[in-house]
Amino acid sequence: MTAQIIPPDVQAALAGLDLLSSAVILLDEQLRIRHCNPAAENLFAVSQRVCLGMPLAQLLGTPPVLMGALENALQNKWSYTGHDFVVAREHGETSAAPIHLDCTVTPVDTPYARLLLEFRPIDQQLKAVREEREAVQQRANQELIRNLAHEIKNPLGGIRGSAQLLDSELAHMENAAELREYTQVIIGEADRLQDLMHRLLSSHRAMQPAQISIHDVLERVRRLIHAEFPGVRVKRDYDTSLPDITGDREQLIQAILNIVRNAAQAMKGEGEIVTRTRALRQVTLAKKRYRLALELQIIDNGPGIPAEIRDRIFYPLVSGREGGTGLGLALAQSFVQQHHGSIEVESRPGRTCFTLRLPLQNGDGSKK
Repeated sequence: MTAQIIPPDVQAALAGLDLLSSAVILLDEQLRIRHCNPAAENLFAVSQRVCLGMPLAQLLGTPPVLMGALENALQNKWSYTGHDFVVAREHGETSAAPIHLDCTVTPVDTPYARLLLEFRPIDQQLKAVREEREAVQQRANQELIRNLAHEIKNPLGGIRGSAQLLDSELAHMENAAELREYTQVIIGEADRLQDLMHRLLSSHRAMQPAQISIHDVLERVRRLIHAEFPGVRVKRDYDTSLPDITGDREQLIQAILNIVRNAAQAMKGEGEIVTRTRALRQVTLAKKRYRLALELQIIDNGPGIPAEIRDRIFYPLVSGREGGTGLGLALAQSFVQQHHGSIEVESRPGRTCFTLRLPLQNGDGSKK
């Protein structure tokens, strides 16, 4: 398509659309895409550079009601609002879950575009309410666990100390080897519980922020997983243009390592994990709007998260693995939240995807 010079007033209007939180697409008379704002890029997982000039049907398919509304809007200049039509999204070689949308079609009279489409995921408000409810519940659970850990630490130290004293007394007695086995069991289990208490309390330590590369963090995790699970392939799909983020390196390593290690354990040490990084624009995280954010996806081809615990997977002491402590994902969520980010999961047999989003810039566009 021949390049067209955009008039200054149109450029100003497009800049205004780019600040909107709702997804907006402009179409010409042939229903080709002339502009999509950052929210639309995020929603449909496509960049404006790729979709500019693309027929809308190539991006959304051809829902009959929507296509009819577009033709009607062009011919009669009638606006239209449609509810709950489904769009499938593609991510390279894999597909994400389809999304349900409401759409408003508005005729516009400019040489540059003829139709303005505004899309709203119908579950967006429900998702925000659910996230807020889960955040409150998570904070309550973490506070309960933290208080419980403090209450357990002191008597646990007394139990271990008493077992050590008894063990030292038995060391001087003849025929006490069998009894010393019992004291060693008590000491060993006390050490295990003390380590568990330390992990429960570690998510509350103060952050030590610095400028770090998320890809350096991912490479550290990849090396650790390769050493621990040689049969697991970790594929990299990085956007190398991403700037550094302000964060606690050790916390981020631990958060990502917990997720990747859980995936490797679920696959019993045999399978594939993809770590994918992308930039997002105009993103709301923890009720704050950011001009630029990092999206990290960790995708595995394992058996998936059991349905009965899927909604509680980030709660402390909830685990789908026999012998698991259920702390890894709870700690990962806590660390991500301390970075003012979000974490969510979609899972089905054969594909589990954890999505972490972390701010790269403040609302005014400056780096954090």
